[in-house]
Amino acid sequence: MAYASADSVLSLLDQRLVAALQCDGRITAERAAHALGVAAATVRRRLHALTADGTVRVVISPVARPRNGGSAGALFLRIRVLRGKLDTIVAALAAREDIPFIDVSAAGDEIFAVARTEPGSRDPLVFRQLPSTQAVTSLESATVLHVFRLTSEWRHQVLTASERAALSPPEPSASGTSGPYGIDTDPLEQSLIDALTPDARLPAATVAARTGHPETTVRRRIAQLAAQARLITQVLIDPRKLGLPIEAKLLLHVAPDHLAAAGRAMADHPSVHGAFATSGPSNLHAAAYFPDLTALYGFLSRDLVGLGITQVETAIVSRAAKRAPR
Repeated sequence: MAYASADSVLSLLDQRLVAALQCDGRITAERAAHALGVAAATVRRRLHALTADGTVRVVISPVARPRNGGSAGALFLRIRVLRGKLDTIVAALAAREDIPFIDVSAAGDEIFAVARTEPGSRDPLVFRQLPSTQAVTSLESATVLHVFRLTSEWRHQVLTASERAALSPPEPSASGTSGPYGIDTDPLEQSLIDALTPDARLPAATVAARTGHPETTVRRRIAQLAAQARLITQVLIDPRKLGLPIEAKLLLHVAPDHLAAAGRAMADHPSVHGAFATSGPSNLHAAAYFPDLTALYGFLSRDLVGLGITQVETAIVSRAAKRAPR
């Protein structure tokens, strides 16, 4: 497995700015500078450098946390393929709009993917297309039953608690939101979200020019969306740039009476960027970043103790083939 070289890891200041963007993707340079104790001109310059070359992208996440953690309709797929056919299958999956997430394991013949689907449906990809592909040697699917943590909620641990509090927007009130996932939008709001989706840091003036709405209206409605937690931003960055070159998929067997507590423990762990209760024997799926294999071993041997976990299967990711926002 390739490890991040020393010169590919961002400076501590840049990592702290990434963490600031995780708190608030549209944070101003002035507000970030005040919270981090850095000159505003320095923050402005570094943010521009990080975003201009694509090292960091701030986008609108299409997936908000469902109310009470319920599933929005997704399958975890574990696909084993013939050696020599891996790249062909990965490319075919990556071309599909209903597959937002593809990882290749270090085993070299295994693919982990997420498929959007209608809950309880006979998804044609799972029931017909993949099983009929000769290059696929086995297929396992698990339905997401409950969301404990989404990738968009993960935070890089380089800020103090007080810094994170200063950088995060106020907690939204329950008023003004409705619908099964707490998100309802009118056509004007949807046009703003669509404009911001590929670049959540676009200035209001640019959004106004692209949508044809008055700039004052755009500013007011973006502020309203953000205040009601209806504008969920996500920072896209290669975790190796943050000094986290090891990513592990964890398939956990948990006793039913421990499942909720184990899921919450996974969601609260600083290394875990995704945690979901699922159907199947591995009823808790998690994904986590680590600085090295020693940290991964410590997580497995220490942090999972006492959670009612009866079996753990660990797969190390060698390549992220597709990562749409989540």
